[in-house]
Amino acid sequence: MDPLTQGVLGASLSQSVSKKQHLVIAGLFGLLAGMAPDLDVLIRSESDPLLFLEFHRQFTHSLFFIPIGSFLCAVFLHQLIGKRQGLTFKQSWLYSALGYGTHALLDACTSYGTQLLWPFTNERFAWNTISAIDPAYTLPILILLAFATLKRNSWFARFAILWAITYPTIGMIQRDRTIEAGWQLANERQHVPMRLEAKPSFANILVWKLIYETENHYHIDAVRVGRVVKLYPGESISKLDVSRDLPWLAANSQQTKDIERFRHFSNGYIAQDPADDLRIIDVRYSIVPNQLNALWSIKLSSSAAVDVHVGYETHRDSSPASRQAFLDMLFGVEQLAQKQSSVD
Repeated sequence: MDPLTQGVLGASLSQSVSKKQHLVIAGLFGLLAGMAPDLDVLIRSESDPLLFLEFHRQFTHSLFFIPIGSFLCAVFLHQLIGKRQGLTFKQSWLYSALGYGTHALLDACTSYGTQLLWPFTNERFAWNTISAIDPAYTLPILILLAFATLKRNSWFARFAILWAITYPTIGMIQRDRTIEAGWQLANERQHVPMRLEAKPSFANILVWKLIYETENHYHIDAVRVGRVVKLYPGESISKLDVSRDLPWLAANSQQTKDIERFRHFSNGYIAQDPADDLRIIDVRYSIVPNQLNALWSIKLSSSAAVDVHVGYETHRDSSPASRQAFLDMLFGVEQLAQKQSSVD
């Protein structure tokens, strides 16, 4: 989730249990500690572009790391501001722990993947209930947090926490409706999916990206889940087969190893870019949810030495056509949609 949302949610939980005289400082502790786990983005390597993918949302986001991470935050913040405001270290640690503890659970509500149970497993948990950026989620929390701070009333913070729980719950219902529509769509196509997932599109829980996997392909569609369900048929792509698609690539090369690292990060959803044979894309994410314009990829080199890493690339499809296609889906433009009242 974006840093602002992480911060205001952490501040809200800290304020919700705070006494009136400590409400502002509790919110500040929760705000800063709520953003702290994302300091893992500083773990980078110039020679290994994928290193940050391995460590982002890893140990700093583990539920088992909350006592350690919040303690480190408390040590720093107590010395910096806690003592001056009359807090005991126990209070500083409590407010830090509440803020820090919200971070990983909120990230797990998105579709990126969070290693909640590290070091016991490196499984990436993604509950796919809200987008990584969603103003409809963030703004009510921010407004209620502002009222709590200005009015010195923790009840506003408690209402913020109630909204923070309610919105992903609605997202879960929307996700499940999308999945139901996806199974019906696959059945109409006479496909038997090996797995099928629904992910919220950018900044909303109304339009969803539907991905299902068959033996040799990934199929990408969009679903608008409003009063009625509307399907936007999309594209399909062959699953990456390294020996078939990249026969020149040495099995013991670092690039081959990096493909497998990228495969793990992408939960297996990788394919060869139709526009570039040397680019491997993560098919899970795109601005227009029924298209394959990936937001990130790795880049291979046929002339690279055996110990050279792949490149990592990000892509921002912000063309007017893409924006319009997305907005058409968001507002349910009829000529682009195939209404499916039977799955409502």
